[in-house]
Amino acid sequence: MEDQLSHILKQVFGFEDFRPVQKQVIDSVISTRDTLAILPTGGGKSLCYQIPGLARPGICLVVSPLIALMKDQVDNLKAKGIKAAAIFSGMSSREIDTTLDNCIYGDYKFLYVSPERLKTELFIERFKQMNVNLIAVDEAHCISQWGYDFRPSYLEIAKIRAYHPRVQVLALTASATPEVARDIQEKLEMNSPKVIQQSFARKNLSYSVRQVENKLEKGVEILNKIPGTAIWYVRNRQGTHQIAKSLQQLGISASPYHAGLSNEERSSRQEAWKKNQIRVMVSTNAFGMGIDKPDVRVVLHSDLPENLENYYQEAGRAGRDGAKAFAVLMANEQDFEQVMNRSALVYPPIEYLRKVYQCLANYFQLAVGTNLMSSFDFVISDFCDTYQLGVLETFYALKVLEEEGFIELSESFYVPSRIHFLVNPTRLYEVQIAHAKLDPVIKVLLRTYGGNLFSEYLKIQENKLAKVLEMKESELVKALRQLHQMEVLDYDQKKDQPQLTFLTQRYDAGKLPLNFQRIQARKELTMEKAKSMVEYAHQGRICRSRFIQGYFGESSTADCGICDVCLSKKKAKIPEKVEDWLTEKILETLAQGGELSESDLLEKINKPATPPHLQLVRQLIDQGKITKTKEGKLKLINHG
Repeated sequence: MEDQLSHILKQVFGFEDFRPVQKQVIDSVISTRDTLAILPTGGGKSLCYQIPGLARPGICLVVSPLIALMKDQVDNLKAKGIKAAAIFSGMSSREIDTTLDNCIYGDYKFLYVSPERLKTELFIERFKQMNVNLIAVDEAHCISQWGYDFRPSYLEIAKIRAYHPRVQVLALTASATPEVARDIQEKLEMNSPKVIQQSFARKNLSYSVRQVENKLEKGVEILNKIPGTAIWYVRNRQGTHQIAKSLQQLGISASPYHAGLSNEERSSRQEAWKKNQIRVMVSTNAFGMGIDKPDVRVVLHSDLPENLENYYQEAGRAGRDGAKAFAVLMANEQDFEQVMNRSALVYPPIEYLRKVYQCLANYFQLAVGTNLMSSFDFVISDFCDTYQLGVLETFYALKVLEEEGFIELSESFYVPSRIHFLVNPTRLYEVQIAHAKLDPVIKVLLRTYGGNLFSEYLKIQENKLAKVLEMKESELVKALRQLHQMEVLDYDQKKDQPQLTFLTQRYDAGKLPLNFQRIQARKELTMEKAKSMVEYAHQGRICRSRFIQGYFGESSTADCGICDVCLSKKKAKIPEKVEDWLTEKILETLAQGGELSESDLLEKINKPATPPHLQLVRQLIDQGKITKTKEGKLKLINHG
């Protein structure tokens, strides 16, 4: 088996060696144990299920909420000659039907599904008939309501295990606190699982926080100091354009990137950045998922992320090649206030949730009790304009409705047109004879895509086919639509809009079964996570890497030595004897003088308010020897 695994790694994926933790995970899966793998960003998670999936007979089911990532994985596997398919919102039920049939009878090796699909009757009936060799759960933290991205649909995963009780589960996530890790094991009904966790420390990544008002100026200064590729994360789409434009004017090649761009624009910008034709990608957090560019030298944030999980993943896109890299967060007091205020808005009042749900039903003209698993094109700005709703509040309301399992909202992603013949070759020949105008179109389709069109859905490019036929693209589309109406072929036209899917039958908004307790608990959790994010950015005492490790429950006594806190400590080092003398002097002075401000205290012991001296005062606070009153005065803690 060892030889087979190494052979697959080299021949299929082109790698010479496994990463140490990757090998541990694969060995655990091969030994048929339920496994939870916590591998930070860039840890090579996909190979952990792809290699065992290929090494065993049968098909590997991969559950993932990230549609763009699923599509990339399927395309990459197909390019390597491996049969893989995906089922996600926006596909017709006929196409889903054909895809599932292929996974039973067509020697497919991987089926990627979004979790919402797991409870549909169509999926369950076909899943029972599949020869499943592994169930891989990506982004496994989504199963825990203590995680930052909870999705009730993930709870369906444990239910489908009953249909293949001997098949093990591999759960993968880049970031999980101890509480979330325990919850994943419990909710996936794991049987004495092996838990494999890679350290959250990144030895080559220097974290720092710059408290500044002019972030553009500071960002440019950093980019001028650190050569190489960069990502600059901002909160909104408008910001990506503003910063990219300012950088271009200063002679730094930059490009904005967000989910509102067309697929062509996103793809061309991504390619140019990967090839180092663009140095800085200025992006919302829509950018980075599955982007495998190892030589990113700096990741800048000019807005505070909602939580440390998001920050850790985004910052972790720097330095995947192991060479020195930098993650710089630029923030000020206003940002700290803003992120706390925003976290309070994330869970809108229950009445507002009902109102948004009712507006959705009106917008798509849905009757009560209809439209289970129906997908629609959805542009939030148009929806909000129609019903005079605030965009931010509505976005948060939609996210809660998604967390509660009523809808699925996917950012705009590009799905090319797909076709599949619904008739046999004999019937198709009859159509060609009866409809002379459609004959050239059918011939070109058969010549270009071959007999596979009778067994599966294949992507087509209308513009290229129209050129071959020497006809206008609009004329070709008309012909394909005619064949679709005649039920000769299924023509699913390309999509480049966000998709909104109703996961349940449409409820009466007044009777929408919302879980009030869970919503309240999630609201409190969001506030706690925002506090931790602010604390990380605000504090200057604990090594940044150790702070992050501590947040994820990893105990470490070793400072990284390269973050801004560690570097300032090195610079500010007071000789040990002097430090002991100063400590004694501070404690003596406070014992006599009651309560003093930092500056008054240092003045009394004849020392200037320099960073080393202020650092020593803070150290004594951390050690519990002195404390700061509400008025900001220092006083001695009496342990007597």
